[in-house]
Amino acid sequence: MSRAERRAERASRLSWHREHELPVGTVLPSVLAAGAGLVAMWPYTSVIEPGTWSFAVLIVIVVTALTGMTMRTAMRRRAAWARDLATIGVQILVAIGTVVLLVAGDTAVFGVIPTDATIFTFQALAASAWEEVMFGSAPIAASPGLEAMMGIGFAVVAILLDQLVAQRGAILASLLTAVVGSVPMIVTLGDVNVVWFVMLGILIIVLLRYTAAQNPESPRRTSTAVAAGVGVAALAVTVIVAPVLPVSASLAGTGVGVTVDASLRLGDDLRQPNPVEVLTMATTADTAPYLRLTTLSEFDGRVWEPDRGDLQSLSDGFGPDEWSEDIETTDQNTSIRVIRMSSSWLPVPYPATSVQGITAGWRVSTDNRTITSRTADAVGNDYTVRSIEVKPTLEQIRATPAAEPVVDPDAEPVELPAVIGETAAEVTADATNDYDRLIDLQSWFRSQFAYSLDTPVDEGFDGTGADAVAQFLEVRSGYCIHFAGAFALMAESLDMEVRIVVGYLPGVRTDNTRGDEAVYSVSSDQLHSWPEVFFPGIGWVPFEPTASLGVPTAFAAGSTTGGGSGGSTPTAPSAAPSAEQSSGPVIEREDAGDNAGANGELRRLDPTPVMLTTFGVLVALLLPALIRLAIRVSRRGRARSGDAASAWTELRATMQDLRLPLSDAETPRMRGVDLVRDNGVDADAMRALVDAVERSSYARPSSDRSGDLDEALEAVIVQLRRSVDRRTRVLAFILPLSLFASRRTDVPLVA
Repeated sequence: MSRAERRAERASRLSWHREHELPVGTVLPSVLAAGAGLVAMWPYTSVIEPGTWSFAVLIVIVVTALTGMTMRTAMRRRAAWARDLATIGVQILVAIGTVVLLVAGDTAVFGVIPTDATIFTFQALAASAWEEVMFGSAPIAASPGLEAMMGIGFAVVAILLDQLVAQRGAILASLLTAVVGSVPMIVTLGDVNVVWFVMLGILIIVLLRYTAAQNPESPRRTSTAVAAGVGVAALAVTVIVAPVLPVSASLAGTGVGVTVDASLRLGDDLRQPNPVEVLTMATTADTAPYLRLTTLSEFDGRVWEPDRGDLQSLSDGFGPDEWSEDIETTDQNTSIRVIRMSSSWLPVPYPATSVQGITAGWRVSTDNRTITSRTADAVGNDYTVRSIEVKPTLEQIRATPAAEPVVDPDAEPVELPAVIGETAAEVTADATNDYDRLIDLQSWFRSQFAYSLDTPVDEGFDGTGADAVAQFLEVRSGYCIHFAGAFALMAESLDMEVRIVVGYLPGVRTDNTRGDEAVYSVSSDQLHSWPEVFFPGIGWVPFEPTASLGVPTAFAAGSTTGGGSGGSTPTAPSAAPSAEQSSGPVIEREDAGDNAGANGELRRLDPTPVMLTTFGVLVALLLPALIRLAIRVSRRGRARSGDAASAWTELRATMQDLRLPLSDAETPRMRGVDLVRDNGVDADAMRALVDAVERSSYARPSSDRSGDLDEALEAVIVQLRRSVDRRTRVLAFILPLSLFASRRTDVPLVA
């Protein structure tokens, strides 16, 4: 190529391409990184109540962004490596100082420089936060421990995002934002937050657009229609696919179907239309026992908090006996296999005394004789528990007053609605001892109330707070958490120590056996809660106030067997034969007939999620083809108006898609000759395109544009497609290389 031709080439470079890289931004990268940090933080407000932690995270994100702006502005004339190292170093120091100031400023020098006391404080806060996360229930109340850990965590996230955006790592920044933001939904198996996914999609588009704009090979002007089309398509895929992706492992044969935490928010689980088997148990006892996960003893007026007592290794046992030697007891073994229940607690009968078949990662809570772990999951465990059936006589328990409530002197007293105490006193007015008072309460609930999953939702009291209990006593309809919560508060108003148990009903006996043991199946809709009252020398005695569910507690007189420590009925609600027995709640479901059991009709598969998921996947797979189609339509529209550059660019892109050889050494005329000779394109159509390109390159700017070039372009492209095999044509449609290959500059003279 001659010197004159090269000068002409430089003069004819299309105006929408830059010839150099844009300078490093100083403000926009930090602004985008701060926006990404806020998008990542937002889902956490659904699992942790907003408070000091959210303020701390917001401050950390903003301070990190401002630090990045300041450092890049101050060092914009320095070498890139020096500027980047200095920026990240100062951001780390500033983030540390900010978190220390917000969380433990009184232990630091000048409020920001950590000391030994600061480190010790953060260690204690970290341990506290871990306990709250592992043993708390969403939404967890804001606390200093969570403030410290969330501040540190998002300081790291904010710095990484700031550096990634500044280094034009849009994909990594988008991935980090998506992973961090999706953790709350993954951990809690909550509903898909469609609004957050839309925000994430918009953020990803903005990040990719910013990164692409910094590339010297990218165009200055882009098609607004194409950009909008890509954005809408991406968001449509997100909105359509994300909500309908199958997240329940019940679709698989042995996946986790139920996640249980230490809360009384059981309504959603019980209202699931298709219960699944969560565990099986085989026992030597005459009847299957209730299985407990954990207990809740502290009530703050709004919710019952799970017990967080000391933990010890399995080898150290379950603690001292709570019953005296004159109380009759019977040993029993229960083998449990957890199939579809994810929990940090193992279901066990009460009171457990030993367990075999689980790893050392599980620990014993001696306060309630439960088994928990901070690292392991209950699903998949197969173990055997040895437990005791405590059987006091009716005379023994009537002669034993219930223990008085343990009052924390530092806790604020909870003021209960007057109706709770007044109703408890009225119902138990004729009883002369604590046990009979509790039996009167149990009988009153079971005879005067109705079981319903829908009433609490319809009436707006689906909770365990004091006001919800008062409304439940008025409406007299609810499910287990309302019966247990009301019973517990009424027993406490009678000066008795009480707690609530979260666990499972005994299940349904199957035809299978395990040696001499009967096998019981427990399903997800048998998740349950019940109250317990402590009797010194006897232990925690459970009661079953829930109407139409389980077996009410009752003890037989010692004289029935002729001795002081003779026969009795079961000391705990159980599945023993009884006129009132029910192994599970009677769920109010429209589809109960279709899903009543294994012997019923097969469940019908709702095709809507499958169809929507399939459609979304197809859209995602065809997204490159759709984008390429939009670009082709745009270029051919300009070619129709005589734009030779657009016509030639589309011809070159088609050759890339069809995997045809390209050479930057060829002029348009040379390329035209090759295509006519090797690919059999129409010579007249090719000549029309070449003449238009040369006229556009060499003619004076005032010259008229060529006529309609779309017809000639179409003729050439059709013949190019015919010159390759079908596989290549299909591949060119599904995965067009022109979208991904480096375009440099689409110069007419050097195509």
